Amino acid sequence: MPTISVNKQQLFDLLGKNYTNEEFDELCFEFGVELDEDTTEEALKNGEEPELKIEIGANRYDLLCIEGIAQSLNEYLGRAETPKYTLSKPTTKLIIDKETEQVRPYAAAAVLRNITFNEKSYASFIALQDKLHSNLCRNRSLVAMGTHDMDTVKGPFHYRALAPKDIKFVPLNQSKEFNGEELIEFYKSPEQKNNIGRFVHIIEDSPVFPVIMDDNDVVCSLPPLINSEHTKISLNTRNVLIDITATDKTKAEVVLDTLVAMFSRYCDEPFSIEPVEIVSEHNGQSRTVPNVEERVMDVSIPYINSALGLEQTPEQIGACLKKLSLHSVVSPKDKNFLSVSIPITRSDILHPCDIMEDAAIGYGYNNLPKGKKLSNSNFVASALPVNKISDIFRLASSQASWLEVMALTLCSHDENFKFLRMEDDNTKAVKLANPKTLEYQVVRTTLLPGLLKTVKENRKHTLPIKVFESGDVVFKNETLERKAYNERHWGAIYVGKNSGFEIIQGLLGKIMQTFRTQWIADFGAASTGRGFWIEQDDSIKTYFDGRGAKVMFRSKEGEKAQQIGHLGVLHPEVMNNFDVPFAASYVELNSEVFL
Repeated sequence: MPTISVNKQQLFDLLGKNYTNEEFDELCFEFGVELDEDTTEEALKNGEEPELKIEIGANRYDLLCIEGIAQSLNEYLGRAETPKYTLSKPTTKLIIDKETEQVRPYAAAAVLRNITFNEKSYASFIALQDKLHSNLCRNRSLVAMGTHDMDTVKGPFHYRALAPKDIKFVPLNQSKEFNGEELIEFYKSPEQKNNIGRFVHIIEDSPVFPVIMDDNDVVCSLPPLINSEHTKISLNTRNVLIDITATDKTKAEVVLDTLVAMFSRYCDEPFSIEPVEIVSEHNGQSRTVPNVEERVMDVSIPYINSALGLEQTPEQIGACLKKLSLHSVVSPKDKNFLSVSIPITRSDILHPCDIMEDAAIGYGYNNLPKGKKLSNSNFVASALPVNKISDIFRLASSQASWLEVMALTLCSHDENFKFLRMEDDNTKAVKLANPKTLEYQVVRTTLLPGLLKTVKENRKHTLPIKVFESGDVVFKNETLERKAYNERHWGAIYVGKNSGFEIIQGLLGKIMQTFRTQWIADFGAASTGRGFWIEQDDSIKTYFDGRGAKVMFRSKEGEKAQQIGHLGVLHPEVMNNFDVPFAASYVELNSEVFL
């Protein structure tokens, strides 16, 4: 969770009241942030100005500066209205070259026209950029931003990708001109290692570097590293150009929205933003950013009341939401729904449950009815049914003196197929597109590789080795939205001087007895009742010829039986592939059939 340091007196001035430590701590708690530290005592000893350190939610980017915290708290307290952001007429363009797709394909920009900084607001402007870079922007790897004195350059602006040697400019706070290659070496030096040098790796190996230039080919910035000294902003800057480059379009727009929303208040016309037309040169498409139009999300009134255990009217819910910058009206389509308007500062609102949470904060968690039974289980945690089934498997297996292991879900392609004497028909296993190591190439489709690798690492232990695992395997399914699904399995292996098939079959019987499932001795042919049996199956090449079987199961009287697993004596070749010089038997079941 990010912790923001703000000037204590400046914040209280913006809130219109000097709070005691206890009062402000309570206000933060009610609003949903936390007062981490008040440095008053230490600051007075050192002759410094006291600060408040406030811990905020990682997704509340609008609270990363004092302007956002003060605005949100004033709205919560009913002392201020949510700003109405307006767009003036665009006067410039940012043209994106096709070559930028090789390195950072997305860009956005905006202008803060006729802005007036003082020392505190200027410092806050710089600090917010640093906070965003380290938070949402993931240390500039996803998004990088630059700010420029608009009066020192001429539009339209160009976002290009050039060879490092073709980029020449004086970087910020330097006096010497560098080309791209020289700049990389300069910032890789020990003196810059903990400064700009931290970001060199992002573009160092790219054949082209991204660069923002004006219409006279004056370099404005080399994202994500450094701005140009030529366009450096200061306290006297009146027109600020903000450029954003990114590998993620959505995050780029969130960063731009946050910056302009927080600091457009200092423009001569407060909360007025000059947009920039973004033109993609290779396809001729264009768009204008930022888009300050509020998003609208419909949320069920009964859902909010049900979740909170309340019976509020739409007007009462709307009053609670207003404290959190959200404005609502009853939906014209359905009176049981609220149409909630979401400003550009609330990029954290993604789902109706986020609006429900804000309704709870606006109402006050301490004011929620105590002891009242809710109509659903929103506040009651419980195990998923599949996890309860897994716990039964674990308990039964451990009672039979088997030890549980927890193997990794990823394995190599050979371990999942070749080492098990199985063929890959490309219909089952989910394969990693860019595996970093040969050990982790596919998501396992069986628990056996993990169990055999565990046995391999413990093969010097006293025999027999009896271990089991209850965990997920993953299968491809092109008809599903995610093209794959998880399936909970249980598997157990017996390793000893002899194969121990009777022991592994005995464990299977113990498991089935735990689920009150009887053994049908005649393979189910003469019975229609609930039960299980095994049938020889030589199609599973993992097992020794004639020593493999499928586990059949009928869950209800008269239902058709289904295969729920397999067991058998592992083939010697399989054991050799995993460097285990012993005999072994194995059983694996699909746990989900018992749900």
